[in-house]
Amino acid sequence: MVYVSRKEYFNAAHKLYNPAWSEEQNEAVFGPCANANWHGHNFEMIVTVKGNPDPDTGFVIDLKVLSQIIKEKIIRKVDHKNLNLDVDFMAGKMASCENLVLAVWNILDPAVREVSNARVHSIQLFETHNNFVEYFGE
Repeated sequence: MVYVSRKEYFNAAHKLYNPAWSEEQNEAVFGPCANANWHGHNFEMIVTVKGNPDPDTGFVIDLKVLSQIIKEKIIRKVDHKNLNLDVDFMAGKMASCENLVLAVWNILDPAVREVSNARVHSIQLFETHNNFVEYFGE
């Protein structure tokens, strides 16, 4: 099994806020991330795909194709958007990185399988230099 990765970037705003809670509880749990006027991040996303190299190309997946899939299915929908308001696949969900990485997986894995014999192994989503989530499809 060979693992190949592609890194992409996007900028997005969001707010962590539970409407069932009081302002005080939201502030206590989410701190400045519950800011009524939103806040933003320069996200970095690393998508790792696994599979066996194709005997004709030597590729697990053509990285140009993987980049196109990520850009078409995810980046163009989230870049310079409000994750809470503008992104269809986040509708009705808390716009946490954890929920975002789950939604991204559910879109990318079938798209990768459609064009290759590979599958998504993991997605790392960096919200800041210090904070990131990683999902393995489990």
